[in-house]
Amino acid sequence: MKRIFLALIMIFMLFATGFAEDKKSTLDSIIKRGKMKVGMSTFVPWAMQTKSGEWIGFEIDVAKRLAKDMGVGIEFVPTKWSGIIPSLLTGNYDIIIGGMGITPERALKVEFSIPYDYSGMAIVANRSKTKANSLKELNNPDVTIVARLGTTAAETAKKFFPRAQLKLFDDEPQAIQELLNGRATAFISSAPLPAFLAIDHSSKLYQPVKGTFTKEPIGFAVRKGDQEFLNYLNSWITVVSSEGWLEERKKYWFESKDWEKLLK
Repeated sequence: MKRIFLALIMIFMLFATGFAEDKKSTLDSIIKRGKMKVGMSTFVPWAMQTKSGEWIGFEIDVAKRLAKDMGVGIEFVPTKWSGIIPSLLTGNYDIIIGGMGITPERALKVEFSIPYDYSGMAIVANRSKTKANSLKELNNPDVTIVARLGTTAAETAKKFFPRAQLKLFDDEPQAIQELLNGRATAFISSAPLPAFLAIDHSSKLYQPVKGTFTKEPIGFAVRKGDQEFLNYLNSWITVVSSEGWLEERKKYWFESKDWEKLLK
Protein backbone atom coordinates (compact mmCIF):
# COMPACT_ATOMS: atom_id res chain seq x y z
CA MET A 1 0.00 0.00 0.00
CA LYS A 2 2.84 2.35 0.88
CA ARG A 3 4.47 1.69 -2.52
CA ILE A 4 1.24 2.52 -4.35
CA PHE A 5 0.92 5.74 -2.35
CA LEU A 6 4.50 6.78 -3.19
CA ALA A 7 3.94 5.93 -6.85
CA LEU A 8 0.85 8.14 -6.94
CA ILE A 9 2.84 11.02 -5.41
CA MET A 10 5.55 10.58 -8.07
CA ILE A 11 2.96 10.61 -10.86
CA PHE A 12 1.36 13.74 -9.41
CA MET A 13 4.75 15.50 -9.19
CA LEU A 14 5.54 14.60 -12.81
CA PHE A 15 2.23 16.09 -13.96
CA ALA A 16 2.77 19.21 -11.82
CA THR A 17 6.30 19.68 -13.19
CA GLY A 18 5.07 19.29 -16.75
CA PHE A 19 2.34 21.84 -16.14
CA ALA A 20 4.82 24.31 -14.65
CA GLU A 21 7.11 23.94 -17.64
CA ASP A 22 4.25 24.54 -20.07
CA LYS A 23 3.22 27.69 -18.26
CA LYS A 24 5.42 30.41 -19.71
CA SER A 25 6.13 33.51 -17.67
CA THR A 26 5.20 36.99 -18.87
CA LEU A 27 8.91 37.66 -19.40
CA ASP A 28 9.14 34.68 -21.76
CA SER A 29 6.06 35.88 -23.64
CA ILE A 30 7.46 39.40 -24.04
CA ILE A 31 10.80 38.15 -25.36
CA LYS A 32 9.10 35.75 -27.77
CA ARG A 33 6.66 38.44 -28.95
CA GLY A 34 9.43 41.02 -29.24
CA LYS A 35 7.27 43.68 -27.62
CA MET A 36 6.24 44.72 -24.11
CA LYS A 37 2.69 45.99 -23.61
CA VAL A 38 2.51 48.68 -20.94
CA GLY A 39 -0.65 49.76 -19.16
CA MET A 40 -0.56 53.44 -18.24
CA SER A 41 -2.72 56.50 -17.71
CA THR A 42 -2.13 60.21 -18.22
CA PHE A 43 -0.62 62.07 -15.26
CA VAL A 44 1.43 65.27 -15.51
CA PRO A 45 4.41 64.92 -15.72
CA TRP A 46 4.38 61.12 -15.46
CA ALA A 47 2.75 60.45 -18.83
CA MET A 48 1.51 63.02 -21.34
CA GLN A 49 0.76 63.13 -25.04
CA THR A 50 2.11 65.74 -27.43
CA LYS A 51 -0.06 67.26 -30.15
CA SER A 52 1.59 64.89 -32.63
CA GLY A 53 0.46 61.94 -30.51
CA GLU A 54 3.83 61.00 -29.02
CA TRP A 55 3.90 59.84 -25.40
CA ILE A 56 6.35 61.67 -23.12
CA GLY A 57 6.94 61.87 -19.37
CA PHE A 58 8.87 60.30 -16.51
CA GLU A 59 7.04 56.96 -16.69
CA ILE A 60 7.36 56.91 -20.47
CA ASP A 61 11.13 57.28 -20.16
CA VAL A 62 11.20 54.48 -17.56
CA ALA A 63 9.12 52.15 -19.74
CA LYS A 64 11.18 52.85 -22.87
CA ARG A 65 14.47 52.25 -21.04
CA LEU A 66 13.12 48.99 -19.58
CA ALA A 67 12.02 47.76 -23.02
CA LYS A 68 15.35 48.78 -24.58
CA ASP A 69 17.32 46.89 -21.93
CA MET A 70 15.13 43.83 -22.57
CA GLY A 71 15.83 44.12 -26.29
CA VAL A 72 12.17 44.45 -27.25
CA GLY A 73 9.80 47.04 -28.67
CA ILE A 74 7.08 48.76 -26.66
CA GLU A 75 3.35 49.37 -26.96
CA PHE A 76 1.60 51.81 -24.63
CA VAL A 77 -1.99 50.95 -23.74
CA PRO A 78 -3.73 54.07 -22.32
CA THR A 79 -6.29 53.02 -19.72
CA LYS A 80 -8.61 54.87 -17.34
CA TRP A 81 -7.09 54.69 -13.88
CA SER A 82 -10.19 53.18 -12.30
CA GLY A 83 -9.83 50.14 -14.57
CA ILE A 84 -6.05 49.84 -14.83
CA ILE A 85 -5.65 46.86 -12.45
CA PRO A 86 -8.62 44.87 -13.85
CA SER A 87 -7.22 45.34 -17.36
CA LEU A 88 -3.84 43.97 -16.24
CA LEU A 89 -5.52 40.93 -14.69
CA THR A 90 -7.46 40.19 -17.88
CA GLY A 91 -4.24 40.28 -19.93
CA ASN A 92 -4.69 43.54 -21.85
CA TYR A 93 -1.02 44.31 -21.14
CA ASP A 94 2.02 42.81 -19.43
CA ILE A 95 2.77 45.42 -16.79
CA ILE A 96 1.54 48.66 -15.25
CA ILE A 97 4.07 51.48 -15.36
CA GLY A 98 2.06 54.45 -14.26
CA GLY A 99 3.25 56.01 -11.03
CA MET A 100 1.28 53.42 -9.08
CA GLY A 101 1.65 53.71 -5.33
CA ILE A 102 2.28 50.43 -3.50
CA THR A 103 -0.59 49.87 -1.06
CA PRO A 104 -1.73 46.81 0.94
CA GLU A 105 -5.10 46.88 -0.82
CA ARG A 106 -3.56 46.82 -4.30
CA ALA A 107 -1.03 44.18 -3.23
CA LEU A 108 -3.94 41.78 -2.68
CA LYS A 109 -4.62 41.93 -6.42
CA VAL A 110 -1.20 42.36 -8.06
CA GLU A 111 2.49 41.73 -7.40
CA PHE A 112 4.62 44.84 -6.91
CA SER A 113 8.29 45.30 -7.70
CA ILE A 114 10.58 47.02 -5.24
CA PRO A 115 10.08 50.82 -5.36
CA TYR A 116 11.79 52.63 -8.24
CA ASP A 117 10.52 56.01 -7.05
CA TYR A 118 8.82 57.75 -4.13
CA SER A 119 6.00 60.21 -4.51
CA GLY A 120 3.68 62.14 -2.24
CA MET A 121 0.39 63.97 -2.24
CA ALA A 122 0.24 67.75 -2.67
CA ILE A 123 -2.67 70.16 -2.70
CA VAL A 124 -3.61 73.35 -4.55
CA ALA A 125 -6.57 75.60 -3.72
CA ASN A 126 -8.72 78.26 -5.41
CA ARG A 127 -8.06 81.72 -3.92
CA SER A 128 -11.70 82.78 -4.35
CA LYS A 129 -12.97 79.76 -2.39
CA THR A 130 -10.68 79.70 0.65
CA LYS A 131 -7.94 81.49 2.55
CA ALA A 132 -6.83 78.31 4.36
CA ASN A 133 -3.17 77.87 5.22
CA SER A 134 -3.32 74.39 6.71
CA LEU A 135 -4.87 71.00 6.03
CA LYS A 136 -6.94 71.33 9.20
CA GLU A 137 -8.66 74.46 7.92
CA LEU A 138 -9.75 72.63 4.77
CA ASN A 139 -11.41 69.81 6.71
CA ASN A 140 -14.90 71.26 6.95
CA PRO A 141 -18.28 70.76 5.21
CA ASP A 142 -18.02 74.02 3.25
CA VAL A 143 -14.98 72.72 1.35
CA THR A 144 -15.16 70.66 -1.85
CA ILE A 145 -12.09 68.58 -2.65
CA VAL A 146 -11.58 67.14 -6.14
CA ALA A 147 -9.32 64.25 -7.14
CA ARG A 148 -9.00 61.46 -9.67
CA LEU A 149 -11.11 58.34 -9.23
CA GLY A 150 -9.26 55.19 -8.12
CA THR A 151 -6.05 56.98 -7.13
CA THR A 152 -4.23 57.26 -3.82
CA ALA A 153 -5.11 60.96 -4.05
CA ALA A 154 -8.78 60.02 -3.63
CA GLU A 155 -7.96 57.83 -0.62
CA THR A 156 -5.80 60.61 0.84
CA ALA A 157 -8.67 63.07 0.50
CA LYS A 158 -10.98 60.73 2.41
CA LYS A 159 -8.37 60.25 5.15
CA PHE A 160 -7.29 63.87 5.65
CA PHE A 161 -10.59 65.62 4.89
CA PRO A 162 -13.41 63.37 6.17
CA ARG A 163 -15.70 66.35 6.85
CA ALA A 164 -15.23 67.94 3.42
CA GLN A 165 -17.22 67.12 0.28
CA LEU A 166 -15.35 64.91 -2.19
CA LYS A 167 -15.90 64.88 -5.95
CA LEU A 168 -14.03 62.31 -8.05
CA PHE A 169 -13.36 62.40 -11.79
CA ASP A 170 -12.12 59.82 -14.30
CA ASP A 171 -9.48 62.24 -15.62
CA GLU A 172 -7.33 64.85 -13.88
CA PRO A 173 -8.05 67.60 -16.48
CA GLN A 174 -11.73 67.39 -15.48
CA ALA A 175 -10.87 67.82 -11.79
CA ILE A 176 -8.49 70.69 -12.56
CA GLN A 177 -11.13 72.47 -14.65
CA GLU A 178 -13.58 72.13 -11.76
CA LEU A 179 -11.03 73.88 -9.53
CA LEU A 180 -10.23 76.64 -12.05
CA ASN A 181 -13.93 77.33 -12.62
CA GLY A 182 -14.49 77.82 -8.90
CA ARG A 183 -16.73 74.78 -8.47
CA ALA A 184 -14.16 73.18 -6.14
CA THR A 185 -12.10 74.47 -3.25
CA ALA A 186 -8.98 72.35 -3.66
CA PHE A 187 -7.41 69.66 -5.82
CA ILE A 188 -5.23 66.79 -4.55
CA SER A 189 -2.74 64.92 -6.74
CA SER A 190 0.74 63.48 -6.75
CA ALA A 191 3.52 66.06 -6.70
CA PRO A 192 4.61 68.09 -8.58
CA LEU A 193 1.35 68.80 -10.47
CA PRO A 194 -0.30 70.94 -7.74
CA ALA A 195 2.83 73.10 -7.49
CA PHE A 196 2.96 73.50 -11.28
CA LEU A 197 -0.72 74.54 -11.30
CA ALA A 198 -0.11 77.13 -8.58
CA ILE A 199 2.71 78.61 -10.68
CA ASP A 200 0.81 78.56 -13.99
CA HIS A 201 -2.37 80.05 -12.48
CA SER A 202 -0.94 82.17 -9.67
CA SER A 203 -3.76 84.74 -9.86
CA LYS A 204 -6.36 82.04 -9.18
CA LEU A 205 -4.58 79.26 -7.32
CA TYR A 206 -2.19 78.81 -4.40
CA GLN A 207 -0.83 76.01 -2.21
CA PRO A 208 -2.20 76.01 1.36
CA VAL A 209 0.62 73.62 2.27
CA LYS A 210 3.93 73.72 0.42
CA GLY A 211 5.44 70.48 -0.82
CA THR A 212 3.99 67.05 -0.09
CA PHE A 213 2.13 65.94 3.02
CA THR A 214 2.39 62.15 2.43
CA LYS A 215 5.06 59.78 1.13
CA GLU A 216 4.38 56.66 -0.93
CA PRO A 217 6.57 54.10 -2.70
CA ILE A 218 6.00 53.65 -6.45
CA GLY A 219 6.42 50.26 -8.11
CA PHE A 220 5.77 48.25 -11.25
CA ALA A 221 2.65 46.06 -11.04
CA VAL A 222 2.41 42.59 -12.62
CA ARG A 223 0.02 39.68 -12.31
CA LYS A 224 0.09 37.45 -9.23
CA GLY A 225 2.57 34.58 -9.34
CA ASP A 226 4.72 36.16 -12.07
CA GLN A 227 7.92 35.67 -10.06
CA GLU A 228 10.39 35.38 -12.95
CA PHE A 229 9.26 38.72 -14.39
CA LEU A 230 9.29 40.27 -10.92
CA ASN A 231 12.86 39.08 -10.30
CA TYR A 232 13.98 40.68 -13.55
CA LEU A 233 12.23 43.97 -12.75
CA ASN A 234 13.77 44.14 -9.27
CA SER A 235 17.24 43.53 -10.70
CA TRP A 236 16.68 46.18 -13.37
CA ILE A 237 15.57 48.76 -10.79
CA THR A 238 18.68 48.04 -8.70
CA VAL A 239 20.98 48.55 -11.70
CA VAL A 240 19.45 51.76 -13.10
CA SER A 241 19.15 53.24 -9.61
CA SER A 242 22.85 52.65 -8.96
CA GLU A 243 23.65 54.33 -12.29
CA GLY A 244 21.81 57.46 -11.18
CA TRP A 245 19.64 57.29 -14.29
CA LEU A 246 16.31 57.30 -12.44
CA GLU A 247 17.36 60.29 -10.35
CA GLU A 248 18.49 62.18 -13.46
CA ARG A 249 15.19 61.58 -15.29
CA LYS A 250 13.17 62.54 -12.23
CA LYS A 251 15.02 65.84 -11.91
CA TYR A 252 14.24 66.65 -15.53
CA TRP A 253 10.52 65.91 -15.26
CA PHE A 254 9.82 67.03 -11.68
CA GLU A 255 12.24 69.88 -11.00
CA SER A 256 12.07 71.74 -14.30
CA LYS A 257 9.49 72.65 -16.90
CA ASP A 258 11.82 72.42 -19.89
CA TRP A 259 9.59 69.65 -21.23
CA GLU A 260 6.58 71.97 -21.61
CA LYS A 261 7.80 73.09 -25.03
CA LEU A 262 7.29 69.50 -26.20
CA LEU A 263 3.55 69.82 -25.56
CA LYS A 264 3.08 72.98 -27.65
